[in-house]
Amino acid sequence: MSISAKQSLSNQRIIECLNRYYNLNVLTLTPLLLGADRNASVYKAQGDGQRSYFVKLKLNDDRDVSIAILAFLRDAEIEEIIPPLTTSQGQLTQHIGKWTLIVYPFIEGQNGFSQTLTSDQWVTLGKVLRKIHDLQIPPSIQTQIRRETYSPKWRDFVRSLYGRMDAKPTGDDVAKKLLMCMKEHREDIHRLVDNAELLSQTIREKPAEYVLCHTDIHGGNVLIGTDGSIYLVDWDEPAMAPKERDLMFIGGGVANVWNHQHEEDLFYQGYGKTEIDMSILAYYRHERIVQDIAEYAHELLLTTAGGENRLEMYHHFVAMFEPRGVVDIAFKTGD
Repeated sequence: MSISAKQSLSNQRIIECLNRYYNLNVLTLTPLLLGADRNASVYKAQGDGQRSYFVKLKLNDDRDVSIAILAFLRDAEIEEIIPPLTTSQGQLTQHIGKWTLIVYPFIEGQNGFSQTLTSDQWVTLGKVLRKIHDLQIPPSIQTQIRRETYSPKWRDFVRSLYGRMDAKPTGDDVAKKLLMCMKEHREDIHRLVDNAELLSQTIREKPAEYVLCHTDIHGGNVLIGTDGSIYLVDWDEPAMAPKERDLMFIGGGVANVWNHQHEEDLFYQGYGKTEIDMSILAYYRHERIVQDIAEYAHELLLTTAGGENRLEMYHHFVAMFEPRGVVDIAFKTGD
C-alpha cells in the first residue's frame, strides 16, 4: 500500500469520485494489501446489492501503457483478462489531480500461489498465452512498450553488493539475517550474475522474434475465479521481447510452485508446438533471480522501511535457494 497515495485521497473522496465519474453506487471502500508498487494503492469497493469493484489509484504516469494493452486484448477477444470499466464519458481512466483512478470488475477467487491449477486450467493458460504471443501489435502500442535490451542494470547492482558480503553485518535483525544468507550463498549469487552476463552476450547476437510479453506471468498473477475461469492480471510491466520472457515462468518455480514436469506438459499441450531457445530461457531465469536479489537487498539493506513486510521479504529471499526453487531450476535449465 502506498503511504503517499493514502495520504493524498481519503476513502470518502475516492468513493465520491467513483460515484460521480463512473455512475456507481459505492458504499464502502476497503484497502487491499496486494502488489509491490509503491506508487499505487488498491481497494475493494462494495456497491449496492452484490456488486463490487477492484479499484486502483496510481500516480499519473504518461508512460503507462497497461490500460491500452488491456483494451487491445479485449478487442482481440482475449477472454482471460479483466479490462477496466469506462467512465460515464467513455474513458478507461479518470484523472484526479496527480492521481489516476482505474476501476475493474471484482473477481472473487484465489491466485496460482494459493491454489493449484487443474489440468484444464493449465491447458487454458497455454492456449491464451499462445494467442497473446501470436497477436500483431499495432505500432501505436509498440512505440509505448519497452523493448528487451538485456540491460546489465541488475547485474551491476548485485556486483556492487559483493563488498557488503565481506563486511560485518549492520542494520536491524532482518538486514543482518539477509547479509548472513547472502554470505552463505555467495558462490551461487556470483554464479547467477556471471551466467546471466555470459548468456546475455550470447543471445544478443541471435535473431529473435519479439512478441507482446506480460513479463511477470507467475502464479501470483494468474487469478482463478470461483467458477474455475482463469485471468491474467497485473499488466503493469509489459514488454516486446522473445516469447521465452514469459515461458521462463512455466516450470520456473517462482514461490516454489509451478515446478512439476506434468504441469509443463499440460501447458504446452495448450500452447502448441513451438521451438524454445534454451539459452534465452536460461538467461531469463537467471536474470529474474538477479533482479530479485537486487530488489530485496535494496529494500532490506539500503532502507529501514517496510515494517512487518521486511521479515516476509527475507523469507522470500531464503526460499529462492531451497531445493527445487528458482535457483536450482535456473542452474539446471539448458544442461
